[in-house]
Amino acid sequence: MNSFYTFADTAGMESGERRSGLPGLTGLFRESVADLPDGSRIAFTGSVGGCLPIAELLALAVRKRGFQLSFVPLADPAEARPMRWAEGVGFTVGAEKMMLQQADALVVLGGLAMPKIGRPVEEVESLHRQLGSPRLIGVGFMGVLERMGWTKRLPFDALIDGHIDAAMWSKER
Repeated sequence: MNSFYTFADTAGMESGERRSGLPGLTGLFRESVADLPDGSRIAFTGSVGGCLPIAELLALAVRKRGFQLSFVPLADPAEARPMRWAEGVGFTVGAEKMMLQQADALVVLGGLAMPKIGRPVEEVESLHRQLGSPRLIGVGFMGVLERMGWTKRLPFDALIDGHIDAAMWSKER
């Protein structure tokens, strides 16, 4: 898969435009929550370690909206932590746990679908229900949410899929 919103399992979704780089990723996320009122509750859920920096990057894109942000590691609401802006640092996740009973949007990060570091899709379905079945936004890379069958199981309102190309140059030693 090499495009946004064109997954085979996204019946009823409109095809969206393709954008590149981190500004493209953050811009698409900003658009996916554009009609939420300022101050809405957005919960990110993802794998431990790898997904948190993506959640922090996406939070940065909407920092002026006053959203109440949280990170739910491994789709476990008992482990929910607040995300706060730290001047001179950016978004950070607090050490203290929080009671998360409802959200206006749940952002499912693709690392959660990856074998060995993620969780079964049933646990994400359960979290979605526990939070009042809020808007569901998928953000992944290299088509992981589709490849793992999550687009067939979860009622995504928006999907953002990125692709990473990497290269390295180095001096000979």
